[in-house]
Amino acid sequence: MPTGLLDTSVVIDWDDPTVAAALPEKVAVCAITLAELAAGPHLATSSSEGARRQARLQQVEATFEPLPFDATAARSYGQIVAAVAETGRSHRRRIADLLIAATAHANGLALYTRNPDDFAGLSDLVHVVGI
Repeated sequence: MPTGLLDTSVVIDWDDPTVAAALPEKVAVCAITLAELAAGPHLATSSSEGARRQARLQQVEATFEPLPFDATAARSYGQIVAAVAETGRSHRRRIADLLIAATAHANGLALYTRNPDDFAGLSDLVHVVGI
């Protein structure tokens, strides 16, 4: 069983030795991260960047069986959105991040991210680990 869910920002930077050293031994990714990575090559501004993003997508697909965004995660998403709304922040700006947080919550996993501020207000629901 994985002990940590990787945010897309961590997956993008996981070759960075600092990032790799901060991760638990057993990690997972979710379908939302895979979706974000799949969009990456199409949004690249150069062919070399598109190729780099495509290689990362293929590496992640070959390494992980992503956790699904299922009915349990959907219920968790409601709690996540409520927590964000209580802080006065809009949930609409970071929908993918909040779907990833909901997946972590639904599976009882810590969430590892390069952007902990994206998950402000969720500390009662998800253990967010900033790297």
